[in-house]
Amino acid sequence: MRKLRIKTGDTVRVIAGDHKGQEGKVQQVLLDKNKAIVEGVNEVSKHEKPSAANPQGGIKKKEAPIHISNLSLIDKNGETTRVGYREENDKKVRFSKKSNEVI
Repeated sequence: MRKLRIKTGDTVRVIAGDHKGQEGKVQQVLLDKNKAIVEGVNEVSKHEKPSAANPQGGIKKKEAPIHISNLSLIDKNGETTRVGYREENDKKVRFSKKSNEVI
């Protein structure tokens, strides 16, 4: 399994696909599928049967996973950037390759 450079809580922009240009916060990263769930991006309609918890049932909007390769991290300046790793004070930190700032 490979290490992903996007983590939960990061702000990302979709760079390819139907939702290109949309931005959102990463809610969950699915390591085994190389996908992430981004808030407000790639929403799908899900039918729900009536149940005791939800007696009405109906159609609910839900975010679907989107592949990591279609996402790019946004740095503090609002620009998309690639992620690098380096050691600072004996700690491994992520940094923006565009602005060279620690993320």
